[in-house]
Amino acid sequence: MKPDELRTRLQKNRPMNMVSIRMPEDIIMDMKRIAPQLGFSGYQPLMRAYIGQGLRADLERLEGETAVTYLIESLRRQGVEERVLETAVAESHAEYNEE
Repeated sequence: MKPDELRTRLQKNRPMNMVSIRMPEDIIMDMKRIAPQLGFSGYQPLMRAYIGQGLRADLERLEGETAVTYLIESLRRQGVEERVLETAVAESHAEYNEE
């Protein structure tokens, strides 16, 4: 995510929508218990933080995959052999999964 987008998403005065979600009682109780220990005013801000963290991680991963796809297509158009592309992608996946 770009720094400007992240800064906008972290503003406290953003518009909010009411949502309703069913959650197991034990999860709600655990969140109520640990929210103050993590510096949250309640379990709902903690829930928003968890959702936001997961969303940002997925957006970063998916946007990165899109960029890699465009790069591979560009290299194909420039005549890079398929075998070379496959090897490079396999190596990059192996290195990424080691981190």
